[in-house]
Amino acid sequence: MPVSSQLRTAHVRSIALCTALITLCMPLLLSRATAQESSPDLPPGQNPHGMHVYIWGGLKTHPPGRHDYPQFLADWSKLLTDHGAIVDGSLHPPTAADLEHTDVVLLYKGDAGYLTDEQKAALTAFIKRGGGIVSLHDSLCGPDPEQFATFVGAGKKHGEVNYTNPAPVTYNIVDKADPIMADMSDFTLFDEAFFKMTFAQNPGIHVLATAVMAKTPSSGAHAGEVVPQIWTYEHTQSGGQPARAFVWMQGDRYENFQNYQVERMLLRGIAWAGKQPVDSLINYVAPPRPARPGQPATGQPPAPGQ
Repeated sequence: MPVSSQLRTAHVRSIALCTALITLCMPLLLSRATAQESSPDLPPGQNPHGMHVYIWGGLKTHPPGRHDYPQFLADWSKLLTDHGAIVDGSLHPPTAADLEHTDVVLLYKGDAGYLTDEQKAALTAFIKRGGGIVSLHDSLCGPDPEQFATFVGAGKKHGEVNYTNPAPVTYNIVDKADPIMADMSDFTLFDEAFFKMTFAQNPGIHVLATAVMAKTPSSGAHAGEVVPQIWTYEHTQSGGQPARAFVWMQGDRYENFQNYQVERMLLRGIAWAGKQPVDSLINYVAPPRPARPGQPATGQPPAPGQ
């Protein structure tokens, strides 16, 4: 056979082989493309297996250093990401779509009890799926404390004088064996405490810490009362799955979020509310960062916050 005929035969065979390979591989390539479209990569630095936390913040209300909801959204988005969570959030109530893949709603917004029917329905459906809520400071305040108590174990009536104003808050750790309280001791914060709350019944809350109401112009005859300030709440909405809530009533003074004991307590409370091992956020170790061009890869994983 002439050389030119041999080359043409080989070329035809090569084309046929490539066509066969493409035919065989095309379904695999399409399935991978579809998977990539439906499951886009997370931003660098996020843990793909982390629990999903939605931070529901609010607009700034009080003087500097107090009730700084926007700053919390910014700071704790970073902090929780560093501790292995996947974080989303906003300064408005989460929608049903926002809550679809959320494990825990972290709530730090004044008077969050003011909900439209649509917002209330979305939050109720989330809880019925077993979603967790972490409520901080006056987030549980609103027009219907009995209703909000069904979400987090207690509600506070908006408009009532039921606070101490910033004053010493001395904790008495009631349940020292609870793992959420592993780093907490009987110490005093300068913050704000609350009384005259409506607590859920059947089931009720599990009290982790109480405080004696300080004597202030606003506490009046309630000075000296012992009132729960930290608790957990396990409940099941009608027709739903078991759900959890964790509540810390302080947070008026924003600086207290940086307290070592408080920060670790909150990280444990968030993990617990999301039905994760209670130390999963605290013990998270990020993988080593990839090497930058011209630099060696880091041998040790970065510490949280770096």
